Amino acid sequence: MDVLAYWDGPLGDLAFRRGWTHGIPALFVWPFLLTGLMLLLDRLVRAWRPSLEVPHAREILRLSAIAIVSHPILDTLNTYGVRWLMPFDGRWFYGDTLFIVDPWMSLVLALGVGLSRGGRDRAARLGLAAASAYVLVMVGLALAGRLVASAELMAMGGGPVQQLLVAPVLADPFTRRVVARQADGYRTATFHWLRRPHIDPASVRRFPAPSAEDPALLAAARTIPGRRFLGWARFPMVQAEGDVVHIVDLRYRERAGPGFAVVSVPLPATPR
Repeated sequence: MDVLAYWDGPLGDLAFRRGWTHGIPALFVWPFLLTGLMLLLDRLVRAWRPSLEVPHAREILRLSAIAIVSHPILDTLNTYGVRWLMPFDGRWFYGDTLFIVDPWMSLVLALGVGLSRGGRDRAARLGLAAASAYVLVMVGLALAGRLVASAELMAMGGGPVQQLLVAPVLADPFTRRVVARQADGYRTATFHWLRRPHIDPASVRRFPAPSAEDPALLAAARTIPGRRFLGWARFPMVQAEGDVVHIVDLRYRERAGPGFAVVSVPLPATPR
């Protein structure tokens, strides 16, 4: 359903995605809608294949509920986040635990499904148990990583850590990407669990963090794309270039340019 937001003008996807459709109130509605669609589809299919087994509505509803509710829970485990309280509150909730498409979790679950063919449901149960254990380990690493990264960043200077992301990376559970906001601006770095210090000093980079009164930021926020992007961005960095303001989310990239996690907002010319 979130795909429909792409037709809502500039950055409509960021303004709508993982919001209304993922909020707690919607989760009470979606299972019944999905069950109704499945039963309707079944009726249409059995109109020309009447020999098919009649489905049990209660079982379809149970499976729909599991699928619908587990979706935003898993979404919350990555760095993109979910707005659980929509439409009443637009706050984002982040798990920072799993890479958005975690290959190890996908592999374990796929093996469980593949090996369970022919009624061998024990393989599916083992796959689900292994995936759950993996998630719990990654949650522990995420929580511990925040504590360690915060302490090491403060030891490097720059003041207390005001905002922190210790993000998973693709296929390597022992390495994470750090983004932090401190009094002197943003810092990004690479975090290694198997090294000491865990934050690689050679990887540390500094970026300016905008103030709430930044004229370029305020001007961009008065536009629809700027307002929508800032409502989604977690570590916004502002780069002014003539009459264009670039806003980059350091969560995913470090410089302006075409692609994801950046918006370029042309500002109206100042009258002379």
